[in-house]
Amino acid sequence: MDAPDRDVARSTGAASRPAATRAVVFVVQGRLTPDDIPRLCTRARALMDAAPLDLLVCDVAGIHRPDGVTLDALARLQLAARRRGCRVALRGAAPALLALLALSGLSDIVPVER
Repeated sequence: MDAPDRDVARSTGAASRPAATRAVVFVVQGRLTPDDIPRLCTRARALMDAAPLDLLVCDVAGIHRPDGVTLDALARLQLAARRRGCRVALRGAAPALLALLALSGLSDIVPVER
């Protein structure tokens, strides 16, 4: 993460979506550390618990150097979402992140928004 006290995720409100899909955009940015993962999951769970959601859109355009910690965080966010009857889709994933997802076999688990 770039700075220890900087938020690595923030909510930006409802995403453009069909009327039947309830979604919110969750921004994940900066260099993530293992210590960031519980905080990310807590914030995502709070968003999902605040209102019924079908989709948590993770805007990951601010992740420029993805690594194993990034993959762990995204997989855990997907798990937290599924436990609440929701799902995660990535928005703005850089080619390096897409390659890591494919290499790790997580492309189908953490899909990219179309």
